[in-house]
Amino acid sequence: MTEDTLALLVPFGFFLLVGTSLWMVLHFRNKRSLEVQQTVRIALEKGMPLSPELIDQMGASNKPHPLKDVRRGIVWIAVAVGMALFGYCVPDPSNQAFAAILAIAALPLAVGLGYLAMHQFARNKIA
Repeated sequence: MTEDTLALLVPFGFFLLVGTSLWMVLHFRNKRSLEVQQTVRIALEKGMPLSPELIDQMGASNKPHPLKDVRRGIVWIAVAVGMALFGYCVPDPSNQAFAAILAIAALPLAVGLGYLAMHQFARNKIA
């Protein structure tokens, strides 16, 4: 395999990995939802009463946690810091690699700051 062929396969592998990961998340989330739906259907067919507490408990995963935006924001900022540290550790005398990785790390940093801002605005809106 030549370097040119390998250079073409790497981006395809990355997008294949992202697509497969997204498919797995959506597939198993849908599967879990169908299992809950089937359980409720069987319970109704057998004449078992469904209390409001049980219905709320089954739908509890749909309710967002109050600190969900903060957690996501911290994770995205940590990813950006990790990328920046990676760029700092790359041995490059011209510092072009560091500048390029800092530019790429700006995207997760902006996403993380956006999540923290959304949490702050939502908290002020509720209060």
